Amino acid sequence: MRMPRAIVSLVCTAALAATATACSGARNPGSTGNGTVPDYRTTPTSAPAKGSLDSVTWSLYAEPYTLDYALAYDYPPNTVLANVCEQLLRFTPDLKIEPGLAVKYAQPDPRTLVYTLRPDVEFHDGTTMSADDVVASLKRHMDPATGSPWGSSFKNVDSIKKTGPLEVTIRLSKPDVLFNELMAASPGTVESAATLAKNGKDYGTPKGTVNCTGPFALAKWAQGDSITLKKNPAYWDRALTPKTDTVKFTFIEDSAARTNALLSGTADGGYMVPSASLAQLRSSGKGQVLFGPNTAAATLAVLDFDGPLGDLRVRQALSMALDRKGIIKAAAGGVGVPAKAPAAQGAWALVPDKTSGYFDALPEPKYDVKAAKKLVTETGATGRKVTMVTSSLSPEISVVANAVQAAGRQIGLDVELKTVAPEAYSSLFVDPDARTGLDLVVTNGYDNTPDPLEFYQYLRTGHFGNYGNWSDTEFDAAFDRANAEPDPAKRADLTAKLQQMAVRELPLIPLYEAPFSVYLGKRITGAPTGIAQLYYPWAATIGAAQR
Repeated sequence: MRMPRAIVSLVCTAALAATATACSGARNPGSTGNGTVPDYRTTPTSAPAKGSLDSVTWSLYAEPYTLDYALAYDYPPNTVLANVCEQLLRFTPDLKIEPGLAVKYAQPDPRTLVYTLRPDVEFHDGTTMSADDVVASLKRHMDPATGSPWGSSFKNVDSIKKTGPLEVTIRLSKPDVLFNELMAASPGTVESAATLAKNGKDYGTPKGTVNCTGPFALAKWAQGDSITLKKNPAYWDRALTPKTDTVKFTFIEDSAARTNALLSGTADGGYMVPSASLAQLRSSGKGQVLFGPNTAAATLAVLDFDGPLGDLRVRQALSMALDRKGIIKAAAGGVGVPAKAPAAQGAWALVPDKTSGYFDALPEPKYDVKAAKKLVTETGATGRKVTMVTSSLSPEISVVANAVQAAGRQIGLDVELKTVAPEAYSSLFVDPDARTGLDLVVTNGYDNTPDPLEFYQYLRTGHFGNYGNWSDTEFDAAFDRANAEPDPAKRADLTAKLQQMAVRELPLIPLYEAPFSVYLGKRITGAPTGIAQLYYPWAATIGAAQR
């Protein structure tokens, strides 16, 4: 997850594709017909490529802070690494999990996982992947010296051992369904053990190298300018042989400049289209904006439960004071729906036929400023200061922050905005000390898997992603029961109870859901459209739109 939870471009929730029909091209199921949500469709992929290309230039909203898979916890690094490094399992564009570098796995008992590796897979330097590489790659997350934000995913791991030339066995201290699912995300990434040892602290930096198994290899990282990938001619999966020889990533933080790059053709495409430019790009005739499956929702994360927001009634009041439809228009280009829960509907892709029932059982977000002000008065919180962090990282962050400030002041809270630099904003999600003195941050929390339980693990006591250190013993016990349930349908029922608890207690205040977006210039097509691009080798399928 990454700036996992920063709002960045807030065009990531096409989990409005919460059903199989939506993911296959249905109209937005959240459309209200009153102008709040423009008519759009979601589809997991764009039209197939008709030919090959020498090169493609892809726009990122920021330069990756790392290309170390163990530290990658945000959209820019994962968007690049998805084409370079691979996992034991694979997350597909239609939000399913299939075999990856592991051709299969077995679970002889609830606490044991045995992965059989794919034979004859080569790293980019031509050496062959073995069980030793898998063991070294996974164990890095458990080493405090690595500082991996994914370390908590390994909290129930007792041992990771090579049990054959192409076999790795993992023993757990207790059943952990999510651990296996996360083998399709960063925790399951496999890098050459020799490369890790040789690079040391330079691994994944502009000074070091990355040597994985994906369809593209890292050719050059010109820090501050670009990252270039080159086609891997020895890639093992012939179905994903790249149609493009080189992919160049450029970094443009300014939304207007990024839009101009897309319109001018300086950049061929990009994910997370600037929301303020959606209408302009869609009507330009120079390319197409597509919406795809997503697992994200914009929320307000409470960072300090010892301050005014420690009182549930104050959190409820702030939630009631928010004009979500207005926020959607201003921050998401009008594309989205008010969120009923912290986890988006699209995060429920594991059992999509149950999704609507779970969400129908949740209350609609209330907009009642008068009742909200009364609550604040009853709590004695009138006039108390609430500090919300904002940043120039993207216009959407400022839009939401200003809306929260206005809502707070309407109900008697003194909401103060603290502006920080883009890099400092990113640090909020990986450095607990950076959150000192702050009460609120807008986030864009997403799942790395199609299981909604993954999102709710971030609210468990002590989890790395539990930014405000919220703690509820009832919630923790319910989470453990769900995480021990192997049956997806039964686990979904248990997760729905967690969702109800989160909506009731509001450690995160839901804002809205909006679709994941991608812009493709006229000369290219073939890209997956949704959030699976964080791990699926999306650039391999991009090619010429015309023969």
